[in-house]
Amino acid sequence: MKTIALAIEHFSRFAGGAESYAVSLAHSLVREGWEVHLFGESWDEEPEEALFHLMNIPRRWPSWARMLRFALEHRRRTASRAFDVIMGFGNTIHMNVYQSHGGVHWCSTMRKLYAEQNGLLRSVNWLIMALSLKQWARHWIESAPFRMTPRPRIIAISQMIKDDMVRSYGIDGRRVELIYNGVDTSRFNPGLRDRLRGSFRQALGVSSEEVIFLFAAYELRKKGIIPLIEAAGMLKQLVGEGFRVVVAGAEPSTGITQRLARLGLGKTVIFVGRMRNMEECYANSDVLVLPTFYDACSLVVFEAMACGLPCITTKANGAAGIITDGLDGFILDHPPQPNELANKMALLLEPARRELMGTAAATKALQYTIERNHQDILRVLGEVAGAREKSKGE
Repeated sequence: MKTIALAIEHFSRFAGGAESYAVSLAHSLVREGWEVHLFGESWDEEPEEALFHLMNIPRRWPSWARMLRFALEHRRRTASRAFDVIMGFGNTIHMNVYQSHGGVHWCSTMRKLYAEQNGLLRSVNWLIMALSLKQWARHWIESAPFRMTPRPRIIAISQMIKDDMVRSYGIDGRRVELIYNGVDTSRFNPGLRDRLRGSFRQALGVSSEEVIFLFAAYELRKKGIIPLIEAAGMLKQLVGEGFRVVVAGAEPSTGITQRLARLGLGKTVIFVGRMRNMEECYANSDVLVLPTFYDACSLVVFEAMACGLPCITTKANGAAGIITDGLDGFILDHPPQPNELANKMALLLEPARRELMGTAAATKALQYTIERNHQDILRVLGEVAGAREKSKGE
């Protein structure tokens, strides 16, 4: 039986995109007959066949120290056992397969800085980050696979991430395998609209004729809530009523609430908080809007497209690599400009255009299923395990 070690702080379907992906991949590995070992700080006990290794990281330590402790402890514990594959997701320094879900740290940092609209404050934030122990600890950990000999198999989850790796670490692009994220089309598909559309809208006080622009994120500012709010204000001035913005994930800060009140959007933008049933959100929405300042490859774009929602996102989202601009979604420049976003939202108020683009989005998503993703990943893992077995026999 082939053995594999996966490591991430929290193995949970509800902790975030990378964490959910790790759980899903672990299930596929178990079904394929692998012995799966999970190294993390918490586990939701799935898959139940996996062997969980608790990483006791002191919670009161500063974040940079926690990151280093996790990486060093993981190296110590995995090096003492002959795993066929040790797969890192960006938080480890010992691996033979690397698949970063966070991208290249300094590239993401530079793009996320633009979430601060004030140029002076943006410069101050950059200086603070440049002097931060957390940022340098993260960079040291992330750069490990690029300085290792032999170098692990490197997988990029989007073309944007592949380009960032090549540019940042001087690696030959042919050494980086591109395997996009995948979506579970048995869970996310256009049929959800027939089954689930209606009651969610009624509970929010949204009529069946109104267009819902869905924004799904936990980090509101990083994912572009401010340009979205400003675009919604522009759109309301242009068309009046007839649309709502539903925000699923985090609750608004005081500053966001005040901004909404100032723009007269108190009833237009609705915060529904953390959602465990995202299917209901997609089924009752009409367009996904994610004007993010940075996303390695946002899973919500794949999920929304699979449900038949055209998506509006930015060039700084790796998921934009699967969108054909104007056909199944719209791609904004970085940083996102509210007027450009408002114009794209206005176009998708047209029912015929929205339906046509939504159908194209669902068709495109079928090319990026989770089954295809796992098949490609399992191929790489099998090749690594096979090469290791061959080297032991020589």
